[in-house]
Amino acid sequence: MSILGNLVWLIFGGIIIAIEYFVGSILLMITIVGIPFGIQTLKMGALAIWPFGRDTRVHARASGCLYILMNLIWLLCGGIWIALTHALFGLLLCITIIGIPFGLQHFKLTAVALNPFGRDIVNI
Repeated sequence: MSILGNLVWLIFGGIIIAIEYFVGSILLMITIVGIPFGIQTLKMGALAIWPFGRDTRVHARASGCLYILMNLIWLLCGGIWIALTHALFGLLLCITIIGIPFGLQHFKLTAVALNPFGRDIVNI
């Protein structure tokens, strides 16, 4: 069932979101300072291209000072806008019964966009 959900996700906008993440990742990796942010954006792009059957987990190491600082910088430099976009798409998709699974995936991506550092993508 997750394969079907992922294919429908790709057709109805998931590929566009993933391309945006991948382009943003390439732009962030141009500079040395942006490489950690680019790696996290690659992870988010991989989750955005195939979200059904995958989830993120926060590990105990995520409470470290470096992760908090990186998440704060991420949030101030654009993460809030990405999260708001995912939340808006999630609300719009949850209006219809057919769109509820896709809206829930956007809500999952909202949580990742707010706090990407210290998270790992796992298959469920």
